Amino acid sequence: MIVRTSKENREIVANLSRKLSLGSENHIARIAFAYSLSKEKLNLLDIKNSSGKEYSKSVFFGDNYELYVGLISVKYNLHSSDKDIPRYIKMHVDDGLERLNELFENNTHQDILKLVKKEF
Repeated sequence: MIVRTSKENREIVANLSRKLSLGSENHIARIAFAYSLSKEKLNLLDIKNSSGKEYSKSVFFGDNYELYVGLISVKYNLHSSDKDIPRYIKMHVDDGLERLNELFENNTHQDILKLVKKEF
């Protein structure tokens, strides 16, 4: 399985990784996934293009592929073999990147830390 962001999020991945000094861009993608997953459910009809940043299964999931599948399965009440799980993962990465980008554009660094602590 390959995880691809939308074309629009390709630049966001790079910018957020640089702003946060995260090194590899897969770190912000994982954070974005978790952040989005903590929010409301997404609709598969709203899936975006897959022309952006690409992560191989091993780069994005590491040794935790089953954990990510389990998180999506629980949130959407799906069987772990459901064909839509990769689409949900992709959507949550895109959604999380957009949400994080908005946080950074509209708040100071200190405000972001307060927001994140409040939400988690």
